[in-house]
This record gives sequence, structure tokens and C-alpha cells, in this order.
Amino acid sequence: MATTNIKLGTVYTDIRGDMSVNPANDDLLLNKNENAIQNSIVNLLTTNFYERPFQADIGSNVMGLLFELDTPQTVYNLREAITNTIQAYEPRCQLIDVIIESDSDRNQYNVEISYYITNAEAPQIFNTILKRVR
Repeated sequence: MATTNIKLGTVYTDIRGDMSVNPANDDLLLNKNENAIQNSIVNLLTTNFYERPFQADIGSNVMGLLFELDTPQTVYNLREAITNTIQAYEPRCQLIDVIIESDSDRNQYNVEISYYITNAEAPQIFNTILKRVR
């Protein structure tokens, strides 16, 4: 996580996941502010425990929960796993709410995550779909 202080506030930047290169200067392209934090949240939620070498505690059990039966308890466990992961490993945002809707016909969960970016005024809403991947 790189930060740059400017007159308007803090700019959060991360390297893009696809490692895209700017054709003009051959530098890596960066995600900034909202996109950087959204990509970080997606990476945290799709990483299981013990997948990162030397950082076994970083991640969540979200992928494991997707193979459970579609019950209200599973939705509750998903919400808790997402909330705990974001609060523990994403210090650049302050979580407001996590709303999960089960879509059992498509075997997926629709997730809406709302949060404030640190030092920003407007809340951000991030929608994603969690589905099983074998």
C-alpha cells in the first residue's frame, strides 16, 4: 500500500492485478483510491487461510463457506467472515454494513459492502457476486 500526500488529501494506490504496463513510459499501471480498495477487498475475500506464504493468517474462509448448504446460518457466517476480514486487514476503510442476499437458483450470493474511505466524505458501495469455483 503506497500513499501520497497532496493538498486534497491522501491518495491510495496499488499495483493492478493484471500487471498492465503503460505504453508511454513502460511503468506499471496503478489503481487509485476506490479501485485500489475494492481490489484489495476482493483479494482478501478470495484468499483462503494458509494460501499466502509466510502470512498464513491473512485471508478469509469465504470460499469454504460457499460450499455449505444455503441456510440463514450460512448467510450469517458469510457476513461475519466478510466483516471480520475487512475490519482486520483493510485499514484504509471503515466498514458501514455488509448485506448478503442468497440466490439459490444460481448457487451464488449477492453481496453489497458499504464503507467509508479514510479521510473521504462520501460512503462507497461495492457490489460483488460470490459463487462456487471448483
